[in-house]
Amino acid sequence: QVHLVESGGGLVQTGGSLRLSCAASGMIFSLNDMNWYRQAPGKQRELVAGITGGGTTVYGMAVKGRFTISRDDAKNAIDLQLNDLKPDDSGVYYCNADYADSLREVHHLWGQGTQVTVSS
Repeated sequence: QVHLVESGGGLVQTGGSLRLSCAASGMIFSLNDMNWYRQAPGKQRELVAGITGGGTTVYGMAVKGRFTISRDDAKNAIDLQLNDLKPDDSGVYYCNADYADSLREVHHLWGQGTQVTVSS
C-alpha cells in the first residue's frame, strides 16, 4: 500500500519561514505530478504549488514569490519552502500525488495533512 506522509508544520510568527516535506512510500513504479494544497477553516481547499514529473512548477497567486516547491525523485519526496509567512497562510497543508503502480495503473493519493499556523 502506498502512503504520503507530510511533516514540518508548526507555529511561526508573521514574516517567518517553514519547510514542509512530503514523502511517498510503498510499491511505486513512478511518481508523476505532486502538489501541495491548503485548507483554512471555513474555506475551500486551494492549490498552493505543484510540480510535474519533469520538474515544471506552478504556484497559487497568493504564494507566488514567497513559496518554493522542489522534488527529490531519489527519495520519492517533495518539499515546500514557505517564506515571508502571513496569517492568511494558516491552514492544514495537504500533499497529493499521482503515481503509477507496478501494473502501470495510475492512482491519486492524499496525505493526512500538516497544520501551519502563522501568528500576527
